[in-house]
Amino acid sequence: MNTTTERAAALLARIAGLAAQYRRPRDSVCLVGVAKTHPAASVREAWAGGVRHFGESYVQEALPKIEALRDLRVTWHFVGRIQSNKTAAIASHFDWVHGIDQLRVAERLERQRPAGLAPLQCCIEVNLSGESSKGGVSPGELGALAGAIAAMPRLQLRGLMTLPAPREGIVAQRKEFARLAACLAGMRGSLPGLDTLSMGMSDDMEAAIAEGATMVRIGTALFGRRIKA
Repeated sequence: MNTTTERAAALLARIAGLAAQYRRPRDSVCLVGVAKTHPAASVREAWAGGVRHFGESYVQEALPKIEALRDLRVTWHFVGRIQSNKTAAIASHFDWVHGIDQLRVAERLERQRPAGLAPLQCCIEVNLSGESSKGGVSPGELGALAGAIAAMPRLQLRGLMTLPAPREGIVAQRKEFARLAACLAGMRGSLPGLDTLSMGMSDDMEAAIAEGATMVRIGTALFGRRIKA
């Protein structure tokens, strides 16, 4: 595939095919195109190929793109590490946040979400591998943070997100994603509205879909290699 528009259409078809292969509804998996370092023009091309959800990791890069693409019906996801000094901009300009892992960050997003906007849709990031270099709470810490966020009226807790350590082969990859799915299932007794598993990227998308991903965050397979600054 030579163009972003063509890759977008092919990815959407592949995701629908994988969902069907694993006996899931064809429209049960949302493609979030991660556009960090790629220009607004590339997002526009992906939109032309059928992608409607886009993720950004850097606030200062995202805001000009969001402004430039206001003529399109885009759902914006913040998928990077959340810095405290960026929460006001995130709360004001994004529809979703993947990766809340601290109560104080959730409290800032809640306080700074404009009253005229719908509640900010949120996922808690879970660190399944215990890597100190990655964000996320441990599975044992999930309950307390989820309960606190669920009580915040300007936030809507939707589910969980993870970025597992790389694994070779679909069997090993599926084990990691199955752990996140089990965490979500265990939380539904007290929080029955949880419906989102944000997991899987370009190299492990099939494994994530097989284990119930409702959102896959795809960058390289959609936009090509990251553009270096």
